[in-house]
Amino acid sequence: MKLKQYWLVTKPGIIAGNLISVAGGFFLAARGSFDAGLFLLTLIGVSCVIASGCICNNLIDRDIDALMERTRHRGLVQGVISPRIAVMMAIVFGLAGGILLWLANPLAMWLGLVGFIVYVGFYTLWLKRRSVYGTVVGSLSGAMPPVIGYCAVSHQFDVAAFILLLIFSLWQMPHSYAIAIFRLRDYQQAGIPVLPVISGVEVTRYHIVRYIAAFAIAALLLTLSGYAGYGYLAVSVLVGVTWLVMALRDADGSDSRLWARQLFVFSIVAITVLSVMMSVDFVAADELGLTVLR
Repeated sequence: MKLKQYWLVTKPGIIAGNLISVAGGFFLAARGSFDAGLFLLTLIGVSCVIASGCICNNLIDRDIDALMERTRHRGLVQGVISPRIAVMMAIVFGLAGGILLWLANPLAMWLGLVGFIVYVGFYTLWLKRRSVYGTVVGSLSGAMPPVIGYCAVSHQFDVAAFILLLIFSLWQMPHSYAIAIFRLRDYQQAGIPVLPVISGVEVTRYHIVRYIAAFAIAALLLTLSGYAGYGYLAVSVLVGVTWLVMALRDADGSDSRLWARQLFVFSIVAITVLSVMMSVDFVAADELGLTVLR
């Protein structure tokens, strides 16, 4: 049981979800070539950095986690894991992740460090308990894994890297707001100023629709900029329209939690499908060169 708590403090579900997006960015940049060693360094390095950030999050938030139904049984809240051990774990995972990403590509390491600082420093330590804009800032760290995957191969932060950052940042917003709606009582009890707590569900719904629309448009840019193919374009249109239609459905009163949960579930499907499509429907390097020359 105690070993399980050590495992859970790293938030393995979050790590697994992010690795899909890392692979998407990696294969988009690789364009048909595959370096297994670089791929493993990147995946394991990102996993370690995320684990370190999640441990820090659990450590810092253990007081408010005790107030929330879904988090009150975490190891640090229950005292199964001591803060000292958690700090040591965070340091070990952080250093290991940094070293592995440096071996993959120094730019990947610096991007991982930026993501860690934004998540732990700006989001968890500063804005999460103080500002409704914490979600916006936190979305930047959540969008970093696919960018790291891409830059590990490309060795540069180019247009495609920026588009990935834009797509995944915009995706984070409706994803996070949906969680905040169906977990609204938890956030109210913990006093966390997420948008549904501060402005209500209807205002949050309006923001969700706008962010999904922006995400759907941003997702098209990979093809319009010449980095992904038309198969990716067709799927991204289908995903964006489906998610938007779901968001526009009536969600008043008692069914707002169900509506939000459905949006949340589909958000995971959406970003997984797009990550897979950008992995397999990339524009080959020689074709990309011709596109740029034109």
